[in-house]
Amino acid sequence: MKPTLNIQKWLIAIAMIVSLPVTQLHAQRIVVKNQEKYDKQWIHFGFLLGMNKTDFRVQRADDFYKSDSVMVLTADGQTGFNLGIISNLRINNNLDLRFVPALAFSQRNINYKMTVPVGPSTTVTKKIESTFIEFPLQLKFKSNRVNNYRFYVLGGAKYMIDLVSQAAVENDEELVKLSKNDYGYEIGFGMDLYLPLFKFAPEIKMFQGIPNVLTADPATYSTTLNSLKSRIFTVSLTFE
Repeated sequence: MKPTLNIQKWLIAIAMIVSLPVTQLHAQRIVVKNQEKYDKQWIHFGFLLGMNKTDFRVQRADDFYKSDSVMVLTADGQTGFNLGIISNLRINNNLDLRFVPALAFSQRNINYKMTVPVGPSTTVTKKIESTFIEFPLQLKFKSNRVNNYRFYVLGGAKYMIDLVSQAAVENDEELVKLSKNDYGYEIGFGMDLYLPLFKFAPEIKMFQGIPNVLTADPATYSTTLNSLKSRIFTVSLTFE
């Protein structure tokens, strides 16, 4: 047998041995797609759990700095939580229409620094608690799916009803009263993760209210304000 043939055989054998771990590594990198037919459904449902931070965009009264009782006025957002039900309508591979009615519990504080002490302190805090029924309608723009995930952005409008609004309350306590109804626009982003049994998504959204929700009232704590507009940040987990 010629020496050149032996060399060729040895080279082929060495190449096969070297290529074996590479082939195995490639096989390990092949990802099994979970729920491949999931996005073919024209409608599906799920639920949402989230935490919110509800705040105000504050506009002080035009003559605020002429006030002889309040020196400083600030809004302080507090943390609450959300529970929602998801209804998702598929329009095409990259666009969905979503309706996510939810119940949201929140609180906002307004802090007043007074010129003279009120009780033991010169700072007065007005706590405004709200329980909202939310009705958001959203468009969800999705990237193409890569293995078991895809990214998305969403935007839409939301209408809210405050079940514990004190706008119509009449008592001796000086309250900062808010309208029962609110509406505005909402934007956000998230990532869909396709798991073996369901789809899971972490999501971040921001809501900006359009109307002034402050109810006119002759109380000192309201007359120093010109308008209050809702601003809400929500971090949520969806299960579909």
